[in-house]
Amino acid sequence: MREWKLKCPKGKLDLVFPNGEGNIEFHANIVTRGLHPPQIAAGLTVPALDRNGKPKVDKDGNPVMAAKYTGLHALRHFYASWLINPKEAGGQGKDIKTVQARMGHSSIVTTADTYGHLFPGTNDQEELAAAEKSLLGA
Repeated sequence: MREWKLKCPKGKLDLVFPNGEGNIEFHANIVTRGLHPPQIAAGLTVPALDRNGKPKVDKDGNPVMAAKYTGLHALRHFYASWLINPKEAGGQGKDIKTVQARMGHSSIVTTADTYGHLFPGTNDQEELAAAEKSLLGA
């Protein structure tokens, strides 16, 4: 951070992450120049639509593609998915309580409602049958 502070553009506001002139960097500019190009380069795209909701085409009739994720909030979902995903699949394999804390959710219900479908499910039928047999002797 110290290195960045020395070379970042200086402005009247002394911002940590200013634009090239040292001024406030606007959200729309960050999204348009920082979030969309890497998605397009990676193929995370959807057909661009015109004002009537019809797919746009270029002068050669090819579909114009747009970034799939349009806002910075998508990065929060990516982070949560990465936390939950098992280590074998490139994630962190964290439990729901850890994810709640890292996401800053005040309630675990928010975490479960939003990301519960991403946690690995278990098929515990064999364990339940063994427990039943143990308890009931059947």
